Amino acid sequence: MTHPHASHRGRFSALLLLSSVLALGACSRSEPPPEPIRAVKLLTVGVSPLTAQLEYAGEVRARTESRLGFRVPGKILQRQAELGQRVRAGQLLAQLDPRDFELAATAARAQVSAAQTQRDLAAADARRYEALKVQNFISGAELERREASLKAAQASLQQAQAQAASQGNQAAYTRLLADADGVVTGIDAEPGQVVAAGASVVRVARDGARDVVFSVPEDKVGHMAVGQVLSVHSWSGGAPLSATVREVAASADPATRTFAVKAAIAGDAAPQLGATVNVVPPALSAQGVPAILLPTTALMQDGGGTAVWVFDATTSTVRAQPVQVATADGNQAVIASGLAPGMQVVATGVHVLSPGQKVTIYQEKYAPAQVQQAQAATESIANQALPAASAAAKP
Repeated sequence: MTHPHASHRGRFSALLLLSSVLALGACSRSEPPPEPIRAVKLLTVGVSPLTAQLEYAGEVRARTESRLGFRVPGKILQRQAELGQRVRAGQLLAQLDPRDFELAATAARAQVSAAQTQRDLAAADARRYEALKVQNFISGAELERREASLKAAQASLQQAQAQAASQGNQAAYTRLLADADGVVTGIDAEPGQVVAAGASVVRVARDGARDVVFSVPEDKVGHMAVGQVLSVHSWSGGAPLSATVREVAASADPATRTFAVKAAIAGDAAPQLGATVNVVPPALSAQGVPAILLPTTALMQDGGGTAVWVFDATTSTVRAQPVQVATADGNQAVIASGLAPGMQVVATGVHVLSPGQKVTIYQEKYAPAQVQQAQAATESIANQALPAASAAAKP
């Protein structure tokens, strides 16, 4: 016969063992779920011809653009020129306050009158002393002194006349005139402003030859040469124009670090001044050159460089492959090295993959034939509904 206390002790030991097992099971970490196998879109690496070509934005400018300013300082009273206005040679563009210059010209004319009076008096004395010398009433030295006074008076008169002419020119310089036919492209001063001599007031682009001006980076300026023929396309459309490079900057712009290139536009059908055009240098075009192209969605950053995921068909895994990008061709990247034709790379979703991860090839849910049949059925239903809707709309 079993003792009742022994039975209770057995049950208690069993319960204690079961609690320990449950506690150990709760404390132990559960294994993480297996990583899901992702479906990826693949593309096969191949060689394709480049389609993009280098284009530079340029501006149409006049071959000669003059910055016109007054030759004397003063306060601007009027400015007749307006931005975009066509002007003719000799047309008044702006005018300074001429009162000070008119007063100076009047003073110069008065000096001329005084010098002329002195000259006339010295000439009369010289003639009188010549008559006295003939009669031997004076010595030859006295006559020479009178003749010297006449020469000095004549020189003073010439000096006064030159000063009067200079003051007259100064007064005329208060009127700013166009030096050639052209178009006003800039206004640098306004009425009421005091300007210094030579300061730009109006900019005028002369009629005649036109240039297209554009900038190229340092790595491309070596391919530009004087005499090279370029193709110019206007943003407003029309047939392309031909332009010839006539000037390449010897130094880079301090702000943009690019080199300015000027090309003369051939013919009289040049776009209007200030128009924006696209310049295509044939020497910089790589159109048609075979290269490996990849969409930008296939690229990723890997340790400071660029890489792609290459698919291994034997293990159905992906591995990172470093590549070097040479340039861009439209929306695609041109791969210089790292890939060979025939490789399969992941096209999208590269940021969610890891090295050695198993993947499956993404399959389209619907076959193209089924999609075409669905589209045809939709169009048929729409065509049948249109007559019924038209009949219902009639009164």
